[in-house]
Amino acid sequence: MCQYDERIVLSSTGAHPAEGPEYTYLNNVVEGLAIAAGVPPPKVYVIDNPEINAFAAGKDPQHASITVTAGALQALNREELEGVVAHEMSHVRNRDVEFMTFVVVLVGVVSILSHIILLSAEMGAVSGGRRRGRGGRGGSLIFLVVGLILAILAPFAVALIEFAISRRREFLADAGGAELSRNPEGPASALEKIMKTNQGAMKVDEAISPLFISDPNKSGLSNLFATHPPLEERIKRLRQM
Repeated sequence: MCQYDERIVLSSTGAHPAEGPEYTYLNNVVEGLAIAAGVPPPKVYVIDNPEINAFAAGKDPQHASITVTAGALQALNREELEGVVAHEMSHVRNRDVEFMTFVVVLVGVVSILSHIILLSAEMGAVSGGRRRGRGGRGGSLIFLVVGLILAILAPFAVALIEFAISRRREFLADAGGAELSRNPEGPASALEKIMKTNQGAMKVDEAISPLFISDPNKSGLSNLFATHPPLEERIKRLRQM
């Protein structure tokens, strides 16, 4: 998440605290699953959006939050909602949010490094040209080319690593959520509803989309270059448990 902390993530998604009698069941589910996971109960938030989605945020299990959409509360039955919350609780227990923060910071470091190389190469080319004429520009030109290659290719390479890590951890969270809820059919059925109904209409920052249970910027049928495993594969694995 690089420049993001939990408050910025929550603010950028328009999340608000799950307070009031209409959220009593949601808060009870979160508290019960936190006890099962052996972690402090995370803070609970809601996004007023009709899409079915959820995410966990925070720097560690002691400072975590779980956010669900209004669409999830409206469209999911009791077992499905428990399965979604259990999936996010598994992320909290596994410290996935902390790890993903490190990965995205790595993306930022590579980007900054490429800009430094490019700037240094440009300055070196100018000063070298002034001191030595055209013959002194060879080294700076090579440095400039390396910087350009790094600037173009490195972010894509690190992003692919980020996507691969995100996909692997989604499978682990699916399994962990099924364990916590003791009902693999709950999260499987919830993912099935996501696949059939979500249209990718949330449009959140791409940097935080890997935190969600399903990519909020793509429909449930979009798998190309996705930060998450195909929903069909996740559903299949859950139903084989």
